[in-house]
Amino acid sequence: MNTTEQKAVLTIAMMAAFADGENSEVERTALRGMAESFGPDARISLWDIYQDVVDRRRPLGDVTAQLVAPEARAMAYDLAAGVCEADGTVNEKERAFLDSLRGALNLGAAASPPPAAAAPAAGPDAVPPLLEPVDTGAIDKMVINYSILNGALELLPHGLATMAIVPLQMRMVYRIGKRYGYTLDRGHVRDFLATAGVGLASQAVESVARGVLGGLAGSLLGGLGRAVVGAGASGAFGFAGTYAIGQLANRYYAGGRKMEAAVLRDTYARLLTEGRGLFSQHAGAVQARASTLNPTDVINLVRNPP
Repeated sequence: MNTTEQKAVLTIAMMAAFADGENSEVERTALRGMAESFGPDARISLWDIYQDVVDRRRPLGDVTAQLVAPEARAMAYDLAAGVCEADGTVNEKERAFLDSLRGALNLGAAASPPPAAAAPAAGPDAVPPLLEPVDTGAIDKMVINYSILNGALELLPHGLATMAIVPLQMRMVYRIGKRYGYTLDRGHVRDFLATAGVGLASQAVESVARGVLGGLAGSLLGGLGRAVVGAGASGAFGFAGTYAIGQLANRYYAGGRKMEAAVLRDTYARLLTEGRGLFSQHAGAVQARASTLNPTDVINLVRNPP
């Protein structure tokens, strides 16, 4: 993205931070992480953006009009949602802002997952009869490959590399659902994971913060900043999170999408712990994969996730 697009994305994120009339320290931390991720040459002043937002100098429609590429629009929404989710909840005012933002970005209406206990209804989401058994071993291998790739992305020096993690995770869930006969869209995948308590958008913000909050930024943020940096230094965050999402999707779609929300959340938490334990077995592969990636590869992964 050029500087104009970067500023537009950060302005939207700042608007999200003030959507409910408040601006928490967690939200400010997320915003600083985003600004840092654009690098020292971006020449973007958060103070100028802050004044524009507080004084309502720029209507939302004018800001979103500066984002032309579909991936830039999707990133803007993901980051805004991440700021709203950063403090753990999304209230009614924040939800209304996100709905308006989705419309302004022409992303379409958010999809809702089917009720947990309901049988699949007839229509585009209905499950066609499977002609052959699902190869669960192949799914396990796919999940590990995505986990290694996302762990590697977290190790790259350019902070925006971590932005590829979210579309890759969503693509993985789409592919797993398809193996079980489900046709999914972006909104369904996002809402399914939100129900499970994953929070893709806030995960993107946290992943960026882990990669870029070091040195001066880390000292300014105190213990939180240093903890974030240390936790993401090995690629374990990207690996474990991706592993947990993949295995959760496998169980969810294999069971006919009938897990209750509480069970989804509990299962995700347990799989995340399991993924952290597995990381040591794949740390070498993560390091090796990181050595093969460059900025062009990252851009291609965002635009066309495998």
